[in-house]
Amino acid sequence: MERRLSWPFVLVTAASVFLCASCIKNPEFPSDTLINNVVQDPRTGRLYVGAVNALYQLSPDLQTEGRVETGPRRDNRQCTPPITDACEDAVDTDNHNKLLLVHAGQERLVVCGSIFRGICSLRNLSNVEHVVYFSDNKGEKSYVVSTEESVSVVGVMSYFTKDRDNFTVFLVAKGYGSHDSTKLISTRILKDYGEWNIFENIVEASAVQANPFVQRYLHDFRFAFKDGPFLYFLFSRTLGVQDTKNFTFISRMCEGDQSYFSYTELQLNCSTANKFNKVQAAYVTTPGEVLAQNLTRSGQYGPVLASDKVLFVTFTSDEDPTSSAMCMYPVRAINTKLLEIIGACYSNRGLINDKPAVYSPYSTKSSGVCSNTNQHNMVQKYKCGAEFLPSPLASKADVALVAEPSLVRKGVLTAVAVAVETGHAVAFLGTANGEVLKLHLSAHPEVYGHASGEVTGDKVNKDLLLDPQLQHLYITSEKKITKVPVQSCHLKTDCQACMALKDPYCGWCVLEGRCTRKHECSRWTEDHTWLWSPNQQCVEIRAFDPPNLSCRKTQQVDISVPTLPRLRQSDQLRCLFGAWPSRAVALGSPAVVTCSLPDPAEIPPAPVQQDYVSVPVQILVNDNIVVTSGEFHFYDCAATVRKNPNTPCISCVTSEWGCQWNAREHRCSDADEAPDESHIVKPQQPERCPQFESPEPSLIPVGFEVPISFRGRNLDIYSGRRFVMGTELMKQAEEEVTQEQSGSDFKFRGFKFSYNKQQEVNVSFHVIERDTERKIDSTLTVVLYNCSVAKEDCSLCKHADAKYDCVWCAALQSCVYRGSCPTPPLALCPKPQITDIVPRFGPLNGRISVTIKGSNMGVKKEDIRRISVAGVECQHLQDKYSVSTSVVCEIGPAKRTPPSDLPVEPSNSGVVEVEVEGGRTGRSQVVFTYRDPHPDAVHPGKGPAAGGTVITITGRDLDTASKEDIAVSVGGVPCQVLSFGESITCKTGPYPGQKVPSEPLAVKVNYGRNTSKEVLTAFQYADNPKIADYAPKSSFVCGGRRIVVTGNGFDLIQRASLKVVPATDEFSQDDAPGELFVQALSKNDSVLQFLSPAVNWSDGRPLRAVVQLDNVKEELKAFTYHPNPSFNELSKTVITETSVIIVNGRGFAKAMTAVEAQAFVGDASCNVSILQDDKLILDPPSSRPRARSKRQRRDAASEPLELVVKFGHGEWKVGSVYYAGKEDIPLAIIIPAVIVPMLAFIAVSVYCYRRKSQQAEREYEKVKHQLENLEESVRDRCKKEFTDLMIEMEDHTSELSEARIPFLDYKTYTERNLFLPSKDGSGVAVLTGRVHVPVSRRAVVTRALNQFSNLLNSKPFLINFIHTLESRPDFNARARGDFASLLTVALHGKLVYFTDITRTLLLELMDEHVHNKHPKLMLRRSETVVERMLCNWMSICLYQFLRDSAGEPLYKLFKALKHQVEKGPVDAKVKKAKYTLNDTGLLGDDVEYSVLTLQVLVHGEGPDVTPVKVLNCDTISQVKEKIIDQVYRNLPYSQRPKVENVALEWRPGSTGQILSDLDLTSQKEGRWKRLNTLAHYNVRDNATLVLSKVLHSQSVHQHQDSNEERNALLEEDNTFHLVRATDELDEVKSKRGSVKDKSMTKAITEIYLTRLLSVKGTLQKFVDDFFGSILRSSAAVPPAIKYFFDFLDEQALRHDNVDEETLHVWKTNSLPLRFWVNILRNPHFIFDVHVTEVVDASLHVIALMFMDACTKTEHKLSRESPSNKLLYAKEISTYKKMVDDYYKGIRQMVPVSDQDMNTYLAEVSRQHTDELNTQQALHQLYQYASKYYDVIIQSLDEDPAAQSGQLTLRLQQIAADLEDKVTDL
Repeated sequence: MERRLSWPFVLVTAASVFLCASCIKNPEFPSDTLINNVVQDPRTGRLYVGAVNALYQLSPDLQTEGRVETGPRRDNRQCTPPITDACEDAVDTDNHNKLLLVHAGQERLVVCGSIFRGICSLRNLSNVEHVVYFSDNKGEKSYVVSTEESVSVVGVMSYFTKDRDNFTVFLVAKGYGSHDSTKLISTRILKDYGEWNIFENIVEASAVQANPFVQRYLHDFRFAFKDGPFLYFLFSRTLGVQDTKNFTFISRMCEGDQSYFSYTELQLNCSTANKFNKVQAAYVTTPGEVLAQNLTRSGQYGPVLASDKVLFVTFTSDEDPTSSAMCMYPVRAINTKLLEIIGACYSNRGLINDKPAVYSPYSTKSSGVCSNTNQHNMVQKYKCGAEFLPSPLASKADVALVAEPSLVRKGVLTAVAVAVETGHAVAFLGTANGEVLKLHLSAHPEVYGHASGEVTGDKVNKDLLLDPQLQHLYITSEKKITKVPVQSCHLKTDCQACMALKDPYCGWCVLEGRCTRKHECSRWTEDHTWLWSPNQQCVEIRAFDPPNLSCRKTQQVDISVPTLPRLRQSDQLRCLFGAWPSRAVALGSPAVVTCSLPDPAEIPPAPVQQDYVSVPVQILVNDNIVVTSGEFHFYDCAATVRKNPNTPCISCVTSEWGCQWNAREHRCSDADEAPDESHIVKPQQPERCPQFESPEPSLIPVGFEVPISFRGRNLDIYSGRRFVMGTELMKQAEEEVTQEQSGSDFKFRGFKFSYNKQQEVNVSFHVIERDTERKIDSTLTVVLYNCSVAKEDCSLCKHADAKYDCVWCAALQSCVYRGSCPTPPLALCPKPQITDIVPRFGPLNGRISVTIKGSNMGVKKEDIRRISVAGVECQHLQDKYSVSTSVVCEIGPAKRTPPSDLPVEPSNSGVVEVEVEGGRTGRSQVVFTYRDPHPDAVHPGKGPAAGGTVITITGRDLDTASKEDIAVSVGGVPCQVLSFGESITCKTGPYPGQKVPSEPLAVKVNYGRNTSKEVLTAFQYADNPKIADYAPKSSFVCGGRRIVVTGNGFDLIQRASLKVVPATDEFSQDDAPGELFVQALSKNDSVLQFLSPAVNWSDGRPLRAVVQLDNVKEELKAFTYHPNPSFNELSKTVITETSVIIVNGRGFAKAMTAVEAQAFVGDASCNVSILQDDKLILDPPSSRPRARSKRQRRDAASEPLELVVKFGHGEWKVGSVYYAGKEDIPLAIIIPAVIVPMLAFIAVSVYCYRRKSQQAEREYEKVKHQLENLEESVRDRCKKEFTDLMIEMEDHTSELSEARIPFLDYKTYTERNLFLPSKDGSGVAVLTGRVHVPVSRRAVVTRALNQFSNLLNSKPFLINFIHTLESRPDFNARARGDFASLLTVALHGKLVYFTDITRTLLLELMDEHVHNKHPKLMLRRSETVVERMLCNWMSICLYQFLRDSAGEPLYKLFKALKHQVEKGPVDAKVKKAKYTLNDTGLLGDDVEYSVLTLQVLVHGEGPDVTPVKVLNCDTISQVKEKIIDQVYRNLPYSQRPKVENVALEWRPGSTGQILSDLDLTSQKEGRWKRLNTLAHYNVRDNATLVLSKVLHSQSVHQHQDSNEERNALLEEDNTFHLVRATDELDEVKSKRGSVKDKSMTKAITEIYLTRLLSVKGTLQKFVDDFFGSILRSSAAVPPAIKYFFDFLDEQALRHDNVDEETLHVWKTNSLPLRFWVNILRNPHFIFDVHVTEVVDASLHVIALMFMDACTKTEHKLSRESPSNKLLYAKEISTYKKMVDDYYKGIRQMVPVSDQDMNTYLAEVSRQHTDELNTQQALHQLYQYASKYYDVIIQSLDEDPAAQSGQLTLRLQQIAADLEDKVTDL
């Protein structure tokens, strides 16, 4: 009895121990900041953790032994340490740990951080707080690592020998940082030696260390290690500036190589196609026997030994960033490959298999470095290279070492560590989402589980470490290190669970009944004692002998257990059958265990409906260790008859147990119980059983008694006995069986069955011997049928199978068996009855299906003869026919309305008629109506392009037809019909096009095949909603946390839900749970709110959160679920008036904040003031609240109250608190508690006041100082900008010979000046082409034009012609200008005559203005023909002066201004720039930008690249312009390709990307769309771009779609570049804004006006040079200017009222304002250039300033004056003096005689007249003569001079020839 009681106690104790073992928490170390590096001391197992601003020393169990604060420190990357006050830009800077190395021999730890230019320190390994060495004043030689957070650094300990001295060094490899040295690899000494200081680089190998091209390769070092005599570095890099694709390399060099001569790189490919190209992490260790054999067997690497090292590497893919892989490379294979590469370079010109295999990286001469010698042993002779041998070397891609991935996985593998257990390798792989996978590196590697530990969702650090005993794994995430066991075998308590682990660490220790590691099983050396988990095979029972046994017998059983371990003599073996134990003996091999079976009385009875009982069998060793188990069957023959009581004998002898039937005793027994006698039926002889069979008939109708006959067999034993028959269906009725004369035939009269549940049912009869009441075997089964079931009418009845003999009985009005009907059956069924029609309405055009319901509508589909609906024939759809009850037909169109003169009233309604076989016709009582539906509105009118919007269509008579006939589409896109009735609802489908249409689409409703109704412009597809961000990004598994999702376009959607689905997990054993979702709490256009759903997270499987917006699915990236928090018991339960409640626990801050958390004391809420991960601080209610439950409220007031904490849906009762009574608080506590805070408050107030006052004074002094320095800073900036501009303009200046300045030829110059084109030089070419006349009239017209030319050369005619035209009111200013320019061209051959005409007309104009008392107004505007003629005359006469003198400074000014404008951001839309002279064109925002140098390759023009400077904020068109300017700088603008005719392609990798201003990737902000910039495409400095020309035909035809798309994009949305134009909403807001707001806006804008000063100061020299060139009288003044100014001087003397000021105005109006301002504003009038709007705005300011300088009027300036006036206020007076001096100087020059002037003009005419199209000019001049022909004729008739010259006659003759008409002649 005592022994029995002790067992439960032992079991409980064992379970407790197990539970405690399984729930022990893994040791953790939390860090306050990001962890950068972790290293381990292999001797002590200590960990050293380098984090941001901290260094930790941890014990092997992660207990903190030491902590050092390493930052932040005052630093600046530009300053040289030590950092002093001299470094003004120094700020507190975080110190990122870049390198940790353990130097165990000297007990030292090398620590390097990112501050102070990357210097290092030495610390004590036993106490990191002890600094052994640190110095920040050794200069650049002590800068070891990178200062940039993103630059990777690795290191490895080594040694160095010098002068027979050996000392320790470490090698550092690092990527390129902008403030670092370019030393890829450096060797650093760890002690002072000679001239070397600690940490100094002691090896100078320029090829690897200091090459200026290193930055191109983007090195990313990930791992470094030492193996044998070599050092290895693993990294990824690009191949140079032309390609940005990454490749992974491993570099090797000899450890003793002091010059890096042996440095060689080998490319590593993971997969044949190198899909996984970028290394992430690596680990080196031995592979174990099994993996070594597998690697050898693969044949890729040669023999691999278990003691060799293998490099395990994880990779990511540039092609598919969502996937990663792990590959393995034996170090022996790496060395073999490197040897082959080095040998090829030393001896075979770098060729392997006659293909180039080697090149020299990081040098300009990458090829041709290898030599060709006949010495093939060079590699062996110079294993570590030599100075005369080529170095460094790298393999080409063709000879890369290729490995196939052992694992490919979605997600990023960030870390790897490998351990070997019992010869098997196991890889631990860290992922970006915080998991650590376990991978069994078998022949077919398989992920078999996760490392235990909480998954935080943070990336696993690449430093994944195993402890020295390889028992535990240190998992480092971003801010935490966790120590977890490499296995958890002990958690599995049975063999099957242990095997299911598939864990190479685990196996089942059979004789101990435990899941253990191999060495933990005491007899693991013996066969079958420890079963390895991945083999998936437990000890099993193969067979029982006998296999089963009767429950009435007892004997022994032999159990075959082939894999039973060999037992020792001390081992006790026994069997356990259920609860019955028995001794057992194991004999033989394979083992057979012999056990005694339990006594029959101990065997439980067989279950009901079962003839055997399964008894569990266990084989136990040493009393309680279960070796294996199974089931043994004890059968009971007597129970076999339960299976079928109607056939007891047959059931007995056919059972699997071999039972026999005793017919005499009517008993089933074991086969060996009785001798062989005739009444014994032996097993498997059912044919010998007494039985009844073969019933006739087999069909029995319900309600009619049918006699049944049958046969009997083997009934001798029952001779003379009486039998009765019965059935379960008629339980109370039994009938006597009558035996026929034959003896074997029987019959009985049958039953009158009553059954109406279904049409047919099988009925089995039993036969009972009347005397003994025993059932004799009966296989008598018949089919009982009921004619009336599902045959409600005559037609259905006739449709029944003939075998049933069913008829329609008119007397009974039902379908019955023929024998049951008292009257003869009907030959024909009654006429059809129509009960309903669906639908009852149809469209006028018909072609919809109508379903007619009723009865007696035919027996088969061919019975339907005719159908009419409302008098219209309806086509029978036979495939939809249902017998008797339903006919479907398709209606035709409604009858047309008859003519009005007929007396028939039109009607579209009528009954339905159906005629069936025999002429029987049925008419409906229900009326069908033809009518047309009228849909007129759709709501809502807008939805996302992805579809899913439920729209409702309303209108009149929409419920015409039925739902099946309706098809709805939106703009051709099907819309799934959801409901149909008075309104129609449907769900929109996704819009198939790439571009969403900007206009609303029609909604079409199709009724059947012939009716379509449209609602025009009813529904508009819009851009899909976009999710920009969401917060918070985590939730507890209890759910209920409010998740706020932000974005745009949410108003379009109708249903928003948050779904949580399990992430895929390929090795999970369980089925994935279904998705969980919640609907949105609230929604507006930009914000959605959800409560996170509660999830069942028992398996810790990662989950994904997806927001479903109608049909749009957006995953919430990085959303994580955390386990629910745990709460500790309250340490303090008493609440006073001043106390707080502190709740301790774990995991609070994982997914909760103080604002969200709720807490309750009783029924009152209390504020959560502080929430930390392990602590909650609550402010309880000041007075005691009521209890939450009514029961507690009835209790006394001093009873405790429940404290409840609520996080979302989760609610925890963390304890009980109670309020202390007031008398409990003594007065001694109250008084200090009140007075002390009061005094403290007063003291703090005084201190704050004084501090604020001092701060205000300091701020005042600071602002004052800033104002004093403002002017100085602007001056300095101008000087710097000017210096930069002059340096950058040097290249331009050196090329500015006359040949290089793009002067226009004379013809183009003349046309542009005379006919004023647009800024780009385009415009209506007035003089292009020829005069188009028929060939027959060409000679006549040519002659007439020559005559007209002669007529123009008649001064009386020309003067009269001009006066006549000017007298006409419709001869406007534009016409006068064109006329003057045409006249200038026509008379260009006779410029002397043209000058005379101009002079004559000027004299008339001068007299007119002088007499009108307004002389100063002369020449101010070009309102007369002569004023325009004078302007043209100046342009002609000054062309050569522009080319010889003034053109160069003007061109320099233009180029300098253009360069300065484009140096900063220019907004392509609003045409504003950061650098400009025009305040209205000033970009009033601080735009962040950086200068990029692009390497431009022109497609089809050779391999040379052109460096082009651009800004990353430039639009693609602006970039194209700058590229074209630079690439084609030697071509004039008109010969360069246009922006729209070139394409720009960026090639960041193997594929190219066409860049454009607008595409589908363009960013959208509301209804605004931002133009694409280089920054948008993430184009980096030194990127390679390809410029290719697009043929015009291609651009018109092939790219028409893209142009249309771009135009559509431009039309659809407002586009902007840098700043968004103020839209209407902003204007409304500004109107409502306060005066203060407006003044602030103005002030903010004017902050940037200092830029105007900067640009002005920068360009000042160029402005001065230009003005000097045109206002310098000392130089050669053009003769035309001297000649014309002398003419004005003469005329001034001729008139008394013309003073000096008026003369000054005349000269100014004629030359500076009429010509120079025009040229200055329009450089394209003289140069072949393009003037942008931004440059034009600045030229406009200079032109205005020039105009002000040329006037005598003094402009008073004030604060309200325009900024442009104020800008040049100081210089105006200087320029005014220059103008005055210029005019005076010209006056003092030697006069130009008429003869000299005429000679000059004649030479110009001779040189250039042939270039001009004078014939076209004459033809267009004549158009004026023709237009005003009658007036001119009249004027000539009245002029005596004209009469004397017969000018009228000549003009008439010209008109007759030119216009081919009859004149007065």
